[in-house]
Amino acid sequence: MATINEIQDEIILEFSDFEEWLDRYQLLIDLGNEQEPLPQELKTDNNLIEGCQSNVWLDARYEDGKVIYRAEGDALIVKGLVSLLIKVYSGHTPDEILSAEPYFVEAIGLKEHLSPTRSNGLVAMIKQMRLYALAFKAKMGS
Repeated sequence: MATINEIQDEIILEFSDFEEWLDRYQLLIDLGNEQEPLPQELKTDNNLIEGCQSNVWLDARYEDGKVIYRAEGDALIVKGLVSLLIKVYSGHTPDEILSAEPYFVEAIGLKEHLSPTRSNGLVAMIKQMRLYALAFKAKMGS
């Protein structure tokens, strides 16, 4: 399996194919639409991420030493953002997740092209994923 940084580099490469921001937004929307929907029973208040303007539910479980994330957002761009984060972080160990900086966010231009509320939501999603990784790490004593 690719490392977190290799996955980030692939995302940067994929987005570099598009110079126009409308095309990049379309790619984000397409990625969000490809994402498997979260089962209804996981759309609970406990899984709702605080700090997002739209609703984003994030579920995490620990399997074979790796954190598996599933999520869904109720807005097109947000679904795309969360699908990118899942692509980057899901299937990795808590240590890998905690030590990886999400540099792809700036590299593909999300920082300057997202509205302040979406940027805050993205930060909240990353923070929540890291909190899950930290909790699993503490629980497993690794």
